[in-house]
Amino acid sequence: QVQLVESGGGLVQDGGSLRLSCTASGSILFIRTMKWYRQAPGKQREEVASITSDGNINYADSVKGRFTISRDDAKKSVYLQMNTLKPDDTAVYYCNADLTRLLRFGSENYWGKGTLVTVSS
Repeated sequence: QVQLVESGGGLVQDGGSLRLSCTASGSILFIRTMKWYRQAPGKQREEVASITSDGNINYADSVKGRFTISRDDAKKSVYLQMNTLKPDDTAVYYCNADLTRLLRFGSENYWGKGTLVTVSS
């Protein structure tokens, strides 16, 4: 079994910062792409940032210049440093990973349960 567990969410004021973490556990051979998504109340889930195993990074336009994604393959973890937070960033943030399990073939996709980020004005 594979699990993704997020942490680091919380309440922060407009202009503040938070750092989210997500750690994968289980029988994992290789993690290709790790992503952060978010879902605000009444809105669809949207991709925030992604990072591949060879370091290619992409951001949603709404967070460019404010958020930074990084990963630590030794720890099977991905991070999202969020600066200059705005009330519009309020959402549940989800970790997503595309990976291959030990003794398995092909890619599988997993989601964490999410961590709530609330930005007060």
